[in-house]
Amino acid sequence: MSVKSEYLGVDTSNYTTSVALCSPEGMESRRKLLPVKEGERGLRQSDAVFLHVKQFPPLMESLPSPMCLSAVGVSSRPRTADGSYMPCFLTGVALARSISHACGCPLYEFSHQQGHVAAGLWSAGRDDLFSRSFLAFHVSGGTTELLLVNGINDIQILGHTLDLHAGQLIDRIGVLLGYPFPCGAHMDPDALRVARPVKRQVRLKDGCCTLSGFENTAKRMLEQGTPREEIAFFAVDTVASQLEAMIEHALREHPDLPLLMIGGVCSNSWIRRRLSDRYGAIFAADGFSCDNAAGIAYLARLKHEGVIG
Repeated sequence: MSVKSEYLGVDTSNYTTSVALCSPEGMESRRKLLPVKEGERGLRQSDAVFLHVKQFPPLMESLPSPMCLSAVGVSSRPRTADGSYMPCFLTGVALARSISHACGCPLYEFSHQQGHVAAGLWSAGRDDLFSRSFLAFHVSGGTTELLLVNGINDIQILGHTLDLHAGQLIDRIGVLLGYPFPCGAHMDPDALRVARPVKRQVRLKDGCCTLSGFENTAKRMLEQGTPREEIAFFAVDTVASQLEAMIEHALREHPDLPLLMIGGVCSNSWIRRRLSDRYGAIFAADGFSCDNAAGIAYLARLKHEGVIG
């Protein structure tokens, strides 16, 4: 009887602890947000490292026990670039190296961003894009980058934020309005209740956006008595407008390329609707836009099978 191959993925961002098991039967993925105290807008790296250590055992125990682990994949850095580093990823590397050694199987390191790209393609059923060029917009609390992907190991930045990340803007306005951090999922239903087409101010310089001034606009709206759901919609609609402007700039130089949207901000219903309608954008399936280890597990499988270098 043949033994099935299974691949473990580990990812430890500054927001989420996640593990995943990729097997012939499909993908088992588990993740847990790092807890943030009410009214705060994030975590120090030392706190994130400690929380990852606490959250790993129950997450691992909730996965099916692998019968034959062929390889372990881990996100060891934010991006595939010199100097890309965050301490929170060290906890995942420590776990992955230990499991790899104990099981006598290979360990493959990837970037968090590569994991997002792979999770998006896998969950959307678009494996075909692994062999062609496409645009990918990574939009989260820690990244706002429009990418040209010429293979999973060749990712170039075409545009980025010059100040706040899109998720930071949403979270800062969300905390201002009293939503729990991270705020995006809590703001989504309120924003949808008042969603409508609005012409927004766009701030773009050489294909890069600037977002910091919009936080002050939200503060003024709150001081003037604007309803909470209106300000929530202002936040997500402003982000959508900036993303559209960056996409338009990139498409002038790289026309007709498919567009993949990845990262936690891409879970927002209004942003998904706008970019799907206008560009036919590809979005990850529910649960795979946010930080998760599924893409890392899938990349470990592709690497082990020689599909990717």
